[in-house]
Amino acid sequence: MKKEYDFSKGKRGAIDPTPPGKTRITIRLDNDVLDWFWQQVHLAGGGNYQTLIDVLRNKVNLSIVTIK
Repeated sequence: MKKEYDFSKGKRGAIDPTPPGKTRITIRLDNDVLDWFWQQVHLAGGGNYQTLIDVLRNKVNLSIVTIK
């Protein structure tokens, strides 16, 4: 380990830039809800629980019937 580090060219913010069409947020989810999403991703053989949340949102959106 060095005695000193030079952070003069350091940048603040996320290491991984947010892609277009996405917004970085912080939300609080119950542990059991997050565990369920992680389990579904694991059972599917991998992937991303955030993408699974998007897929679920789209399915719910399609199931909503407009009342006239």
